[in-house]
Amino acid sequence: MAPGRRTPSLGDELEELRREVQHVRGTLPDRINVDAEGVEQGLAQLVLTLIEFLRLVLERQAVRRMEGGSLDDEEVERVGLALMKLEEKVHELAEQFGLKPSDLNINLGPLGDLL
Repeated sequence: MAPGRRTPSLGDELEELRREVQHVRGTLPDRINVDAEGVEQGLAQLVLTLIEFLRLVLERQAVRRMEGGSLDDEEVERVGLALMKLEEKVHELAEQFGLKPSDLNINLGPLGDLL
């Protein structure tokens, strides 16, 4: 770690996550138009999009911790493998519901698109 830099605390990381969630909240519609035939696919898309969002947040947090030196090589390997498996599972489930990876994208306003 560079001299003078401190490792972000859990409180700092939670505050950053709270800010990111506030940005996302503003982009979601107030009402969802429900079509009886598309409910299952729409629900799957929503859930998988949220999981993908959380996976990306966790990935960023892991990179910050790795760069900050708070993860040893074994932890980096475990976290990387877990995130890769989660990404594969999300894409596998998306395919089962007839969704493409691009269908799991949302616009995060000033932050741009999720994917």
